[in-house]
Amino acid sequence: MTCAFDFEATTLEGRPQPLSDYADRVLLVVNVASRCGFTPQYAGLQQLWREYSGRGLVVLGFPCDQFRQQEPGDAADIRQFCALNYAVDFPMFAKIDVNGPDAHPLWTWLTGQRRGVLGTRAVKWNFTKFLVGRDGQVLRRFAPRTAPAALRSPIEGALAVRPPAALSG
Repeated sequence: MTCAFDFEATTLEGRPQPLSDYADRVLLVVNVASRCGFTPQYAGLQQLWREYSGRGLVVLGFPCDQFRQQEPGDAADIRQFCALNYAVDFPMFAKIDVNGPDAHPLWTWLTGQRRGVLGTRAVKWNFTKFLVGRDGQVLRRFAPRTAPAALRSPIEGALAVRPPAALSG
């Protein structure tokens, strides 16, 4: 796989979703959890989605239960929690692993493209964020402590970059 748009993931509703459907958009890919100290970041992620989706940003939430079992619910529980507590309406995906032998291939690719602190590849905690450009390449990796509001400038920069138009013959 050579870019984020080459992957597919299963939606929270159980449907396959090719990420190629988001081609030419900027992606903010986040591993999320409902019972984490960073869970209030859902509000900031939703705000970014509302503010920038019209310009081409797509926030993609990937629930993960690998960090102290902070995402214990099933898909219906996750959907209800996100809707009731944070009015989340950005795309959410089925619960996945982000590390280890069962890591989702997208996350294996993301962590290989941009390493974390001290060059570590592994995701250290919930709400690790990857900013992917319109070309499907990883632009930045952000630590869980990085609040969504702090991503405005990098997102605006990524949205400003337009891929070259295809040459017509």
